[in-house]
Amino acid sequence: MKIRIKENSVRFRLTPTEVKKFCEEGQIKKTTQFNTTTFVYGVKQKQIEKLQVDFNDNTITLNVPESFVNDWYDNDVVGLEHYENLSNGDKFFLLLEKDFACLDNTHEDQSDKYPNPKAGKC
Repeated sequence: MKIRIKENSVRFRLTPTEVKKFCEEGQIKKTTQFNTTTFVYGVKQKQIEKLQVDFNDNTITLNVPESFVNDWYDNDVVGLEHYENLSNGDKFFLLLEKDFACLDNTHEDQSDKYPNPKAGKC
């Protein structure tokens, strides 16, 4: 699972193995160990209508509607997005998506990725 955070947006990308585990078990978490603290990030199924995000105790959790997750592993839907309204009037963009193989040269492990639909199309 990868996360990308930029200003008021958070994007979670899951490999096929992670999508399957998420659909079957209802949640997944990963950790990053820093020198003095541990950062935890994950996705969790919840009985809600749209994506929601929480950040507490060095943990960021993307809450995902159970109805979306039911057959996500078996279908062609790439992901789900939502703009959440913040209390100060700003918007926070949330995105959950399947992780596709990179098209450019990368040193990242590409073994557990969805086939990129743009591969071979130039």
